[in-house]
Amino acid sequence: MSVKFRLGAMMFLQYAIWGSWMPVLSAFLQTNLHFTAVETSLIYSLLPLATIVSPFIGGQIADRWFPTQRVIAVLQLAGGVLLIAMSGITAFSPMMWLMLLYSLLYAPTLALTNSIAFVNLKSSEKEFGGIRVWGTIGWIAAGLALAGWRAAAGSPQGVAMKGDTLILAGAFSLLMGVLSFGLPATPPRREGAKPWAFLEALKMFKDRSFAVFAAICFVAATELWFYYILTAPFLTSDRIGISQKYVSAVMTIAQVAEILVMAFLLSWSLRKFGMRRTLTLGILAWPIRYVIFVIGAPVWLVVASLALHGFCYVFFFTAAYIYVDSVAPRDIRASAQSLIAMVILGVGSYVGSLFCGWVQKLFTTTAVNAAGEAVRVVNWRGTFLVPTILTFLCVIAFFVFVREKEPAAAAAPAS
Repeated sequence: MSVKFRLGAMMFLQYAIWGSWMPVLSAFLQTNLHFTAVETSLIYSLLPLATIVSPFIGGQIADRWFPTQRVIAVLQLAGGVLLIAMSGITAFSPMMWLMLLYSLLYAPTLALTNSIAFVNLKSSEKEFGGIRVWGTIGWIAAGLALAGWRAAAGSPQGVAMKGDTLILAGAFSLLMGVLSFGLPATPPRREGAKPWAFLEALKMFKDRSFAVFAAICFVAATELWFYYILTAPFLTSDRIGISQKYVSAVMTIAQVAEILVMAFLLSWSLRKFGMRRTLTLGILAWPIRYVIFVIGAPVWLVVASLALHGFCYVFFFTAAYIYVDSVAPRDIRASAQSLIAMVILGVGSYVGSLFCGWVQKLFTTTAVNAAGEAVRVVNWRGTFLVPTILTFLCVIAFFVFVREKEPAAAAAPAS
């Protein structure tokens, strides 16, 4: 099989695993297992926490000790066993500890799958978008597979069957573990290299342009959670008025746009405009989207603005991984990918999920409706004004401080 086919299958399974449990696990925890909101949020916080710690370990192992494809295989096989084991757990404490252990295994693979793709592609700027898009397709396919299984089994609408979301994720993980042994051979680089790759990756922060870029990635990651957590309640609020019945379908506009931008526009933009201008387009899309949310009218424009997610995510975050690969020294690229994954998926995601909830609470008041009941009223304009301002400041910081650097040594040729 071709290198691109194997890398595409890797991305498909990598995000099918995540997409199997993340969107719907909360329903299973709260509806079936009767976990509290705090317990559920704690379980969801474990993967971002693990992303802060474990990618450095994964990057170090792949850069210095073992072939990347074997590291991914072992981590995914062990993770698949844990996911299936979790499907039978009903108590919070063992569920939390198993999820923490699983997160420590899965988190490194988010960076290592990027790393192995970059090393084995002839031109990451031209080809990575076409590989990474299979991750988004895998996420969507996992959701459809779960929905189809539940429909065939006659599961009540909106109620998870016993652990099926974790079983599906575990099956995908075991499959990926087996297939990862067949990924392109990507041995560690020991020749003339300093032993601690992750410490060398940290030295990249000495470059002011890179440090500012990483800081912008962190802020953007925190503001991404305003989209992830608050878009659905915003769209179904009285301000916009989309029915609960159709909101999930409406929100697929973002995923469709992400697929189209990643598959067709990213490589074109990088060739046509270069890395810095592509990143500029990506970071500009953020305040534009949130400004439309602040205005909140007309409804068609709010719905259409969901398509900007494709540019927000792909032209900035996906391009950011390509940028880091191009400027990182050749022998620490896995650790460099782990570093930027820690910033975006780890610290940024963890802080963003907490910050988003705090801001919404700040702009929420209690009112009495016509039936005399106390209801919560969210000031959506004030809520979304916060990410608008912060992402606009990111645009300014990017223009002032970030400069395009000469690429590091070329990646190794494809196997």
